[in-house]
Amino acid sequence: MAALLTSLIFSFLFGNWFIQKSSQFFKSGPREHTPENHQKKGNMPSMGGIFILANVLISILLWNNLSDIKVWLMFFCLVIFGLIGLLDDINKIKKKKGISARGKFLLQAGSAALIIIGWLYLAHPETTICFPFFKHFQPNIGLFIIPWAIFIIVGCSNAVNLTDGLDGLAISSLILNFMTFALISYFAGNIIISTYLNIPFAACAELTIIGGSLIGASLGFLWYNTYPAQIFMGDVGALSLGAGLGLMALMTKQEILLIISGGLFVMETLSVIIQVLSFRYLKRRMFKMAPLHHHFELMGWPESKITVRFAIISIILCMVALMTLKMR
Repeated sequence: MAALLTSLIFSFLFGNWFIQKSSQFFKSGPREHTPENHQKKGNMPSMGGIFILANVLISILLWNNLSDIKVWLMFFCLVIFGLIGLLDDINKIKKKKGISARGKFLLQAGSAALIIIGWLYLAHPETTICFPFFKHFQPNIGLFIIPWAIFIIVGCSNAVNLTDGLDGLAISSLILNFMTFALISYFAGNIIISTYLNIPFAACAELTIIGGSLIGASLGFLWYNTYPAQIFMGDVGALSLGAGLGLMALMTKQEILLIISGGLFVMETLSVIIQVLSFRYLKRRMFKMAPLHHHFELMGWPESKITVRFAIISIILCMVALMTLKMR
């Protein structure tokens, strides 16, 4: 609670100041591949992710046990993916085009590999995978944990980035997922509760505090990002927060649950994949526009209604994910 309130209070204290500075240096520029009504947002202050990360990192330094290697791995994950997003955002502002998809993927995959190898070498976690609804099915995949974990982190990072297209859309679902995995971190970090729920004891209670910091900073950002938005988070926020969520899921040994709780991110990503494949091989589009939230926009749904309805879907999915911890 202290970590959550710290990052939230900092958001309220310095939010307007950051928006003012961001409007001078970090305007979003033309919005490509979006409906026509989004073009009026072209001069919106961007890179709000810097503000989110600053609040989270300060809160981590104030409230976390800094002798825990998992804290530093999360810290490094947020920073390195934030820098990748920052590079992409700066290129979009200065060159009107972000870094190439291939270049971004290589940077993400390399960073994720570095984080995972550090996690395996320094924290010595179990290399098992837990499956919802199955009490005793926990296969040990050994070194295959490395490509699996890279897939989770990079996939989650890009999925959040694809979802970040409407005011308050991505951040509202992120808040709910951070709440979910903060609870799971507490359960998996308490040997009595983890034994009762029959989930792996992961010694990850410190992630609960990081989860609180992420929730508070995200709530503070939503205060300014809710419709009509005063600022966007940019890739610096979407890529880093998505990667951080993926790493939390891995460290708690509940990454399969992320597919359920983060089902909104999965739906948005699948809509893009389906759209690309259908146009390439069938010469027709399955959706009016991808990602999925733009499809509903072009169907006539107001932006605020899409955001609230998608948030309701995320609430349901997060509840289902938590229910599976007992339904085994």
